[in-house]
Amino acid sequence: MRRGLLTSALRQVPSILLQAGVAVGLGAAWLGVRSDGSTTGPYPAWQVAGLVVTLAVPVCWAAFRRCFAGAVLGTTAGLSAAAWADWSDDSTGLFAVGVGLVTLGSLAATLLVSALVHAVACLRGPDA
Repeated sequence: MRRGLLTSALRQVPSILLQAGVAVGLGAAWLGVRSDGSTTGPYPAWQVAGLVVTLAVPVCWAAFRRCFAGAVLGTTAGLSAAAWADWSDDSTGLFAVGVGLVTLGSLAATLLVSALVHAVACLRGPDA
């Protein structure tokens, strides 16, 4: 049983890396530059909403194809890495709290979306 679980997890490594790369890229595209030209937060709500909506597409796609590790872990890792890279120059050290909140929020959101998409995929049958 363990060997099958390990093999299954290793098969998802490309999906995890792909989703992490997509999350980093979309994070940079949406949050890289604010509308006033500065490169740090706070970000306008429309930029964050744009990131969430565009990230929903690859998350749903991966979850529908039953690549849950990619959908959840890849997206969470990518957003966390992007937040860390963007905020780590904060001299107060409080950026770690923000990165932690991004990590927890993206983990919860991707788990919820992936579970909903999985439920829809199961209704369509095993060949979907």
